[in-house]
Amino acid sequence: MRWTLKPKPNTETVSLLSKELNINPTLAKLIAQRGITSFDEAKNYFRPSLENIHDPFLMKDMDLAVARIEKAIANNENILVFGDYDVDGTTAVSLVASYLRTIYPNVATYIPDRYKEGYGVSYAGIDFAQDNDFSLIIALDCGIKAIDKVAYATEKNVDFIICDHHKPGAELPKAVAVLNAKRTDCNYPYDELCGCGVGFKLIQALGEKRNQTIEDFIPYLDLVATAIAADIVPMTGENRTLTYFGLQVINSEPRNGIKAIINQVKKEELTITDVVFTIAPRINAAGRMKHGNYAVELLTELDFDSAVKFAGDIEKFNSDRKDLDKKITQEALLQIEENNEQERFTSVVFDENWHKGVIGIVASRLIENYYRPTLVFTKSGDKLAASARSVKGFDVYNALEECSEFIEQFGGHKYAAGLTLLPENYENFKNKFEEVVAKTIDKKLLSPEILIAAEIDLSEIDQKFFNIVSQMAPFGPQNMKPVFKTSTVRDNGYGKQVGADKSHLKLNVFQGDNKHTFNAIGFGLGKKIAEVQNDFDIVYTLDENEWQGRKSIQLMLKDLQ
Repeated sequence: MRWTLKPKPNTETVSLLSKELNINPTLAKLIAQRGITSFDEAKNYFRPSLENIHDPFLMKDMDLAVARIEKAIANNENILVFGDYDVDGTTAVSLVASYLRTIYPNVATYIPDRYKEGYGVSYAGIDFAQDNDFSLIIALDCGIKAIDKVAYATEKNVDFIICDHHKPGAELPKAVAVLNAKRTDCNYPYDELCGCGVGFKLIQALGEKRNQTIEDFIPYLDLVATAIAADIVPMTGENRTLTYFGLQVINSEPRNGIKAIINQVKKEELTITDVVFTIAPRINAAGRMKHGNYAVELLTELDFDSAVKFAGDIEKFNSDRKDLDKKITQEALLQIEENNEQERFTSVVFDENWHKGVIGIVASRLIENYYRPTLVFTKSGDKLAASARSVKGFDVYNALEECSEFIEQFGGHKYAAGLTLLPENYENFKNKFEEVVAKTIDKKLLSPEILIAAEIDLSEIDQKFFNIVSQMAPFGPQNMKPVFKTSTVRDNGYGKQVGADKSHLKLNVFQGDNKHTFNAIGFGLGKKIAEVQNDFDIVYTLDENEWQGRKSIQLMLKDLQ
């Protein structure tokens, strides 16, 4: 692990915030690191308001999208809501379809089959629309590069509205409307919405025409918050506001599908971390193991007992998914060892029997072992399909572009992508990808970095300090939970390895002459037990531990040395 202290923010800003907010300089520094420079900005940050949600008509083509949907309603047309099979896609489809059904009955949903159709807008989906008399498709979380498919639909008299957040190419599809804040000609104030977020702007715009206000759309924010958390988009600006209120919905009045999942995992108060690791994987498991339709049926179900049944099916999918990704990860690690590829700059592995639904998870697992850009391939029809994952700071999408001579099709973004290629090009691609990464990656990116917000003494940590740090949630990219460093601490002698395989570390640490100890837990740090016999330095985040009704502040160790 590389320990990197974040650059110090402007000293005047820190002292101004410290004075105006009546907080200590460390807390003021944490806030300034997030680009906050004034009392008003800090107030907006700590107290997100629905007034900060932007006017949806600021998005390019929104007026065209709304006009086309209104025309479909007036002419009694059938509308097909189409989306990808991951969390962002299935939540977006559930959100738009469930809203449309409150104003109009002729609405159906379509999720492509991960295995037969692959990612994004599909010819099969367009044929389905034509065969079943759908004249309008609303595509969510996909479609920004579906130029040929939209043209194919136009020939069949099927119109498209595209709601996407992926980076557009040089040419846009000739759809009725293309909603994407990343368009160069779009002046929408915030361009980091996820696909479900763009879908939310669409229903918000439709609602404005019906004299509905933002308050009327709060019940939909459980879906938006889940998508934002799962899709790892920045937790800033509008995303943070939507997530803040979405979490409140999840914890008070979630839709039946989410309520059914929460009932199964028996959690009381969910944080954004719980959404990422509890709700999202279950929604994802449907598309990975069976079909994304299960997720949409769960998330749009109006009867709670039926939702419980769907949630039970999805729980089984998720359990199968866990077993499968564990097995495939072990096989992939063995392949790297047998091929003596431990010292390469990339991990590229392939087995024709690996399950296509979990190769993305396996790629992430491999990065936990070999911290480098990773691709996991399996057979898909007569081609090979892969999921790519990257390490922090390295753009895997650009690297794949450099290898495009060997690729049939690819899409994605900086840290995650998908691609297909012909079997005969696999070895050439693998060699080229290794060559490109070896040539372009900054070698320090090949070891994981811990970004430290501030170096503090343990004596600074009290209840007020913890409360203010907690109010910086919801956390996520560009608004991460602050990581602290404390030097020269000691364990009180009761430190021990814990867990079935003793892989975790449990300590009671103190600093200097102050004998007040803090409980500290380090998951995966059990092997560092020998390093705590004398003084050591720690990096950690703060958490609350509840034991027999008593709450205390706990240090969540990320590393020690």
